[in-house]
Amino acid sequence: MTEVPTITLNDGNKMPLLGLGVFQIPDHEKARQTVEMALANGYRMIDTAEVYENQIAVGEAIAESAVNRDDIFLTTKIWVSNMSFKKATKAIDHDLKELGTDYLDLVLLHQPYGDTFGAWNALAAAKRAGKVRSIGLSNFYPDQYMNLELAHEDKPAINQIEINPWFQQTNDVKFFQGRDVAVEAWAQFAEGKHDIFNNKTLKEIADAHHKTTAQVILRWLTQQDIVVIPKSVHEKRQKENLDIFDFELTKDEMDKIKGLDKGVSQFFDHRDPAVIDDIFGESLKQLRDSE
Repeated sequence: MTEVPTITLNDGNKMPLLGLGVFQIPDHEKARQTVEMALANGYRMIDTAEVYENQIAVGEAIAESAVNRDDIFLTTKIWVSNMSFKKATKAIDHDLKELGTDYLDLVLLHQPYGDTFGAWNALAAAKRAGKVRSIGLSNFYPDQYMNLELAHEDKPAINQIEINPWFQQTNDVKFFQGRDVAVEAWAQFAEGKHDIFNNKTLKEIADAHHKTTAQVILRWLTQQDIVVIPKSVHEKRQKENLDIFDFELTKDEMDKIKGLDKGVSQFFDHRDPAVIDDIFGESLKQLRDSE
């Protein structure tokens, strides 16, 4: 069974460099089976979120697994509609209940909207209370991060952002890692956009190592100490995604992948006011009306 390397977060806690993401698996039984399969295949990190609507299934899979809870690194995220001290405090307890656990290894603020200061204070309080071991961010740009860090004693351990060959965010990765904040990638495969799995450059590199293009992408990221959480509901792909630590990309190969960067998000601009209103507006209104 593949042993996944770990990184040490700035709070001293160790986090696997590769885990399973469960975004877009809202079906209860499918989510439960997927997590059970992953744990049996050797995965020891599961990344979920309140908005994924599968926390109960994830918790059941962990409870039913032969793997000890203390050997599993479990992450969830506070959604925008819970982005205040009061709401986030309640949300953490709700998440613990849904996931059937006494503690969470990592809790992230899922988006940089709403009362992020209040929510961050709730995460910090939960950490002091032993409900959460590490706290971090998701989708925060460097300026948003600095605003939060300078105003609080508790420093984020990690920031989860979109990173894939088409949108590499090289400067942001350098910024966060330079401040001892770990970086975690979502949408590592850009959800297949621009026929990524058949890209000529990636396929040539994959063939040279007798690997798949997906494995090359994951290795490209992990070689930069970027945490990855690829999703797959198929056992063969789960095993392939895990099997990336027996080869290393050369500097030339890393540079070739660097040349694929298109420099734009493959999904949406988190700073576009129209996007914020369209995607997060309703959640922000719910937050406003519930306070």
